[in-house]
Amino acid sequence: MHCPLCHFEDTRVVDTRVSEDGASIRRRRECQQCKHRFSTLETSSFLVEKRSGVVEPFSREKVIIGVRKACQGRPVDNDALALLAQRVEEQLRESGRATVKAAEVGKAILPFLRELDVVAYLRFASVYSGYQSLDDFQEAIDSLRAEGK
Repeated sequence: MHCPLCHFEDTRVVDTRVSEDGASIRRRRECQQCKHRFSTLETSSFLVEKRSGVVEPFSREKVIIGVRKACQGRPVDNDALALLAQRVEEQLRESGRATVKAAEVGKAILPFLRELDVVAYLRFASVYSGYQSLDDFQEAIDSLRAEGK
């Protein structure tokens, strides 16, 4: 890490702290030459490849926006949506891959949304599971009933 003041190449880590959500690390550093202290914020990159081939950083906010549409008119609060997005990100990161396809993000949302609200789950699943007919909806409803949801 180069010193931002004198550009010397050797800096020493003085303190390291993990953020509350565990997604980043803050390091306090000191330049070995000029003794200037500065902070760095380290995050791991996690990318999503869209159908168009465009690659962009994973965004919890985009997950929330997409799920919020499925939850429209349902008794689901913003805190529950934020927790869902966090759980989805954690599950996808556990795969160990740096890049996932957008369809994988959608499919990763499904089990968490199913726990949260079954009507919103059916709405969302109709897109990501590719429901083609009323029979597809009926099978999903029958499955939910069998589980006692």
